[in-house]
Amino acid sequence: MPHSPKNFEHLIGDCKAFLSEKQLQAHFTLYQGYVKKLNEIEERLGKADPTTANYSFSEYSELRRREPVAYNGTVLHEQYFENLGAEGGQPSAAFKADVEKSFGSWDAFIADIKGIVGSGHGWALVTYDWTYGRVRTNQVQGEHHIGLLPNQSTLIAIDAWEHAYFLDYGTKKPDYLAGVLKHINWATVEKRHAMTRMGKAQ
Repeated sequence: MPHSPKNFEHLIGDCKAFLSEKQLQAHFTLYQGYVKKLNEIEERLGKADPTTANYSFSEYSELRRREPVAYNGTVLHEQYFENLGAEGGQPSAAFKADVEKSFGSWDAFIADIKGIVGSGHGWALVTYDWTYGRVRTNQVQGEHHIGLLPNQSTLIAIDAWEHAYFLDYGTKKPDYLAGVLKHINWATVEKRHAMTRMGKAQ
């Protein structure tokens, strides 16, 4: 079944204190492009012959190599937009307790996120690690796939690529991140975290 882009227009009002409409609309367009390409890749994979697979080149092999770019580009953007919202929310006591158990303190957790965002291009993910039963932070680079750890459920996704902020902030990425951290939709994070407490992957 084809994928349809989700509508995140409400963020234009919710996030106007730190992201302009121009910045958000440009980002929505980029996200919609990933959805379009994911549909195209999946349609073509349905017709491609897997017996032609080859390290050097085949249509099937190239589609498989590019599939994570479109898939992760779609899903990570949806998770990012879903965990943005109006300023003023607070993390739940349960989430904060899990973070402090994993990182020692809330301040250490925030410092770690800032460290990931400052380390390079890509994504900063806060995840629940099902293998080790803890909250983890994860830097994802490359084309949305290098460094993406297995057996994780995303709790918070932060897009730290230039396209997410450059129209508004230029090279001032720390200012953009400060805005993101003030506009986390904690109700969404709590919903994701509650699923992990029930032992259910998203």
